[in-house]
Amino acid sequence: VGVVVEDVRCAHLPQGEGEAILVLVQRYLVLVIVDLRRRPAKVNHLSDDQGHFFVTYEPAWHAGGSIENLGQIHFPQACWPDWHAPMTQIAPTPPLVLTFSATDPSGGAGLQADLLTLSSIGCHALTVVTGITVQDTVGVDAVLALEADWVDEQARAVLEDMQVAAFKLGMLASVENVAVIAEIVADYPDVPLLIDPILSSGRGDELSSDDIQDAMIELLFPQATLITPNSLEARRLAFSDDSEEDEENATLDECAARLLEMGCEYVLITGTHERGPEVINTLYGNNGLARAYSWERLPGSYHGSGCTLTSAIAACLAHGLSMEEAVAEAQEFTWQTLKAGFRPGMGQYIPDRMFWAREEDEGAGDESQA
Repeated sequence: VGVVVEDVRCAHLPQGEGEAILVLVQRYLVLVIVDLRRRPAKVNHLSDDQGHFFVTYEPAWHAGGSIENLGQIHFPQACWPDWHAPMTQIAPTPPLVLTFSATDPSGGAGLQADLLTLSSIGCHALTVVTGITVQDTVGVDAVLALEADWVDEQARAVLEDMQVAAFKLGMLASVENVAVIAEIVADYPDVPLLIDPILSSGRGDELSSDDIQDAMIELLFPQATLITPNSLEARRLAFSDDSEEDEENATLDECAARLLEMGCEYVLITGTHERGPEVINTLYGNNGLARAYSWERLPGSYHGSGCTLTSAIAACLAHGLSMEEAVAEAQEFTWQTLKAGFRPGMGQYIPDRMFWAREEDEGAGDESQA
């Protein structure tokens, strides 16, 4: 099920007992014995003698305990004209990252941003849809949450088939989705869990209710390897039970301390919304780690920068980097995507996650003109 059959050839069994089918499945030889008496057969040997394939097989035991004579099936070389050439080596599977988020038809944020980012950094993205949005580069007009059973079945299907190296969570769309995703990731405690706690759009559209926020804090944060709130989200999450004045006056260090107490292993607070000539992002750890990263503030605002950053960290972790290495590399990647960002509509800029490919194309063009 789910494999590609590349070639099939048949040969008759001795004494008209049936047929043998030799199948090339994803560069592996598979012998299927179709016995007219519906008895299984055991393959003992596959040989190549002067351009002919011979398969020795052993039919099933009789009820009386004796074994039938071995049979030999002859496949002429003409059936397999290319099999004597060295087979192309199968490419290794890239790291797999499973992302849960809502769709974005503009391609700037959400699952589309995750997919582009993970692919750009050499991972294969597995995507679970949590909701469908109506949005453009200006803002989000509507969100349709997918039923939690659909979210669960999407994730379980791919997780039973493939081994993932990291989980990345974006917009989860409903309390029920938060609960079912918490159950899913709890079954994989050794897989890093990264959460981009999206609370609102760049325009200020509310994307997460208080109930969703409380569910994330209770069910997901205690399992999180890293959460990546911006400064506004960090204050709102850390001081959700306090007054607005306490929330507004809280320092980011205080926010990080509270978020770590909720069970997160690491917290990366981004400073795009803070004032200053530079953007300061700070990584906090429950081991006392606090490291600040300073970046040149770029003009304009960007649609999907948070999705890009968290997905980039997940990709770097999937490639085997430590948390500090992954955070540093992912920020460099994200800053480059913002620097190369483009404005396809009337709203925000979109990060160019494939900036390096376009730079290579431009360089090749300059060389050809020279």
